[in-house]
Amino acid sequence: MYVSQLRTDGALRNHGWGLPGLAEQIYDIFVIGGGINGCGIARDAVGRGFSVFLAEMNDLASGTSSGSTKLIHGGLRYLEYYEFRLVRESLMEREVLWANAPHIIWPMRFVLPHHAGLRPAWLLRLGLFLYDHIGGRKKLPATRTLDMTRDPAAKPLKSLYTRAFEYSDCWVNDARFVALNARDAADRGAVVRTRTRVVSARRDAETWTLTLKDGLTGETEEVRARLVVNAAGPWVDEVLTGVVGANDAHNVRLVQGSHIVVRKKFDDPRAYFFQNTDGRIIFAIPYEQDFTLIGTTDQDYHGNPAEVKISDAEIDYLCAAASEYFVEPVKREHVVWTYSGVRPLYDDGASKAQEATRDYVLKADAVEGKAPLLNIFGGKITTYRRLSEHMLEKIEAFLGKRGQPWTAAGKLPGGDFAATAFDAELQKLKTEYPFLDAAHARRLFRLYGTKARTLLGQATSIEDLGKNFGSDLYEAEVRYQIAHEWAVTAQDVLWRRTKKGLHLTADEAAALDRFMEDAVDRRRRLAAE
Repeated sequence: MYVSQLRTDGALRNHGWGLPGLAEQIYDIFVIGGGINGCGIARDAVGRGFSVFLAEMNDLASGTSSGSTKLIHGGLRYLEYYEFRLVRESLMEREVLWANAPHIIWPMRFVLPHHAGLRPAWLLRLGLFLYDHIGGRKKLPATRTLDMTRDPAAKPLKSLYTRAFEYSDCWVNDARFVALNARDAADRGAVVRTRTRVVSARRDAETWTLTLKDGLTGETEEVRARLVVNAAGPWVDEVLTGVVGANDAHNVRLVQGSHIVVRKKFDDPRAYFFQNTDGRIIFAIPYEQDFTLIGTTDQDYHGNPAEVKISDAEIDYLCAAASEYFVEPVKREHVVWTYSGVRPLYDDGASKAQEATRDYVLKADAVEGKAPLLNIFGGKITTYRRLSEHMLEKIEAFLGKRGQPWTAAGKLPGGDFAATAFDAELQKLKTEYPFLDAAHARRLFRLYGTKARTLLGQATSIEDLGKNFGSDLYEAEVRYQIAHEWAVTAQDVLWRRTKKGLHLTADEAAALDRFMEDAVDRRRRLAAE
């Protein structure tokens, strides 16, 4: 069954395998970088009628875009740094993005205990009043004050806190968010190529000629485009110096943010926003049903972004900060997983990493008589769609206007249902596939939305889903990710497309990797026929 599907589902085209004549075509736009900004721009541009080629040197969202705190949020603490434009734009985007992808984005309430001796209550109330009113909130509930002598949110906390504030933001599955933007871009006609490094780029008066190297085969090829977008995230300056050949580039300040995951610390569905005595903040968030996510740190980073990992000092910091609030301390031995990301913040000269602007800056390198280059510095997941729209304005200034802005109402794959209808749509899936247990059905619908039906196909029993790799991860899901979501390795599946890495043993993960190596190799051979 799977072999015939591989020949007809169009996924080979979207991987770029077996595509003839790429060198002959001149694309309108070439995007370097498969994070949220690169995929968002590719999606917006191709939806307006531009031809687009996107290359990512690793897996989609393998850098900063999978290392976030997983929030679609206004950035309450940014108000302290007078980032009013950024906060307002972010707040306005929360409900837009929730409507675009209600399977992977959903509302979450946050409890902010008032900590005596830190920010005063009046300042917190003022900040939350602005938070409620400057962003056009319609569906998300407003802030309320909690009596922590009576509210269940106080149960896991020390008895030091008599008052707290509860406010709204949204949760996002960040790596899936990137994959769905890439999927939609490819479905609309973009070429999306992962494991493909841009090794050089040269330009003349009309076009760029980019040399690409396939990271799996070592093969090289050339692609031509009228305009290049540098959305390489932490590598944006490296692209400028090493690929484009600029003499010097120091535009970004690399800031490391690390997180720890521990066994579930509380049963309440709400998350916590904790103030620290050093002026920083951390979140403690319900994560993957059985865990609590705690983060983030903020410290300057000077190494290779591909090698970033949490330090012992960061683990100790997060454990100590959370232990200030929880009755049961968070200890190093409780940590089951960690992850780190490098934020490519625009270097505005801020003295501290946590004070550097989270706003984005778009800059054009338009040398007279040469094809244009557009660079992205900074940005965050919440504002990626608006960043894309602003980038399209710059692109259209060079290439001419095509279609109208459309992504505000553009559903992402699997999200074609009302934002408030998740439970009703989940029930429909459970009715259609009664052999799925409740937790499995919910997980699939959370990850794939209505596309879960494509994954499950005509299955009438759990056995029809093929080999079980551990937990509730079955062959049908893995093959779907290979065919539709550019998954190549077990790492792609276990830590980006899903978080099943928290549940599989090392032997199970190794078996999955062997299976995927064979399945991906077979796809490449089919594409070459």
